Amino acid sequence: MRNATLMSVLVLALLTAGAASAAGSEDDYKAAYAAAEAANKESGKLRNQWTTTANTLTAAKKAAEAGEFDKATASAKEAEALAKASIFQATSEKTRWRDMEIR
Repeated sequence: MRNATLMSVLVLALLTAGAASAAGSEDDYKAAYAAAEAANKESGKLRNQWTTTANTLTAAKKAAEAGEFDKATASAKEAEALAKASIFQATSEKTRWRDMEIR
C-alpha cells in the first residue's frame, strides 16, 4: 500500500513535469532549475537525496549550456518532481517503520 502510494505520487509528479515543458526560454529554465535545486537541498536536509535527481539536474544544465532551453526546462522540472517525491518518501516513512515492526 505504502509503495503504491509513493509510486502514484512519483508518476503524477513526473507526468506533470513532462506536460509542463512547452517552449521554454532561458528565464523559464532558470526558474525551473532554481526550484529543482531548492527541492533537492531540502531532500538533502532530510538525508534522502536520490541519485536520479542529481543526474537529471546535470542533464538540465548540459542542455541549457547547449542552448536547448526546452529540454533543459523539462529536465529541471523532472528533477524538481523527483526531489519532491524523495521529500515525500522521507517524511512519510519517518514514522511508518513503527507500523512494520513485529510486536
